[in-house]
Amino acid sequence: MNNLKIVGPAMPDMPWEDRPAGSKEVMWRYSANPIIPRDALSTSNSIFNSAVVPFKKGKYNYAGVFRCDDTNRRMRIHVGFSVDGLRWEIEESDFRLEGADAEIGQWVYGYDPRVAKIGDKYYVTWCNGYHGPTIGIAWTDDFETFHQFENAFLPYNRNGVLFPRKIGGRFAMLSRPSDTGHTPFGDIFYSESPDMEFWGRHRHVMSPSAFEVSAWQCMKIGAGPVPIETSEGWLLFYHGVLRSCNGYVYAFGSALLDLEEPWKVTARSGPYLISPRETYECMGDVPNVTFPCAALHDPATGRVAVYYGCADTVTGLAFGYIPEIIDFTKQNSIL
Repeated sequence: MNNLKIVGPAMPDMPWEDRPAGSKEVMWRYSANPIIPRDALSTSNSIFNSAVVPFKKGKYNYAGVFRCDDTNRRMRIHVGFSVDGLRWEIEESDFRLEGADAEIGQWVYGYDPRVAKIGDKYYVTWCNGYHGPTIGIAWTDDFETFHQFENAFLPYNRNGVLFPRKIGGRFAMLSRPSDTGHTPFGDIFYSESPDMEFWGRHRHVMSPSAFEVSAWQCMKIGAGPVPIETSEGWLLFYHGVLRSCNGYVYAFGSALLDLEEPWKVTARSGPYLISPRETYECMGDVPNVTFPCAALHDPATGRVAVYYGCADTVTGLAFGYIPEIIDFTKQNSIL
């Protein structure tokens, strides 16, 4: 794919480890996983399903918002900073929200955040508690104060993921309408907004696959990190769920979405990229979970580093090359 163009800021010093000798894997795990332990905070039971972006602040080169469930098992969100994207300093206090209507701004719970840089602002989306799970949104320019918008959708909804630029002059988001629990359905939808407050033009993106076609994603699916813009389309990492005889298994794969009409899927991987295999993925508070929420990439080299939650307990990192992942997606597409 010599003519492939990848959009994004140059990141030659992003976290990286070469593919292990003899490996034929399209994506491979960091040998020092997990990069964030469950007890990095004095109050944390677990730290997982979190988002990371390039951000320069003093000595730091990266910022992130982290899901940190505390020892009351309350779902909280904390800010963190890192020099190298591997070793993180996470603040003990919750992130600070301001500006919302008092009713919306009353904190109930928050989990599984993502961060998208659009223009000169960083927009955080997360699963926000308001009479059930919905999509909370806030923006920041300093990762100190977060200015909260109205919730994007009615309950029940999860996995709100913004695109990193406007599409057709509007903000764009993927989400997964759901209900109160882990039920056997979950499709990805696309929505647009002129102002980050009123959302509409909802379009269906894709459904779980048939069990006989691709079992790892047959129960439900949800968008993962912010999509990566390439000349082949938006590269989307997404999670899928298999309901096995021994419970749920969360893996992740890849899809390509049309650049200007992202609800149109042009390719979708049948095989997974990463599925629970290592001890830290198979054992934890929720066994057998690999759940991607953030990705760093360097357009010049095609490298990508995906941060993912492991067993709802710790945070891991996996690497790959975008051209290879796009080839894998197209050559193994189930469309």
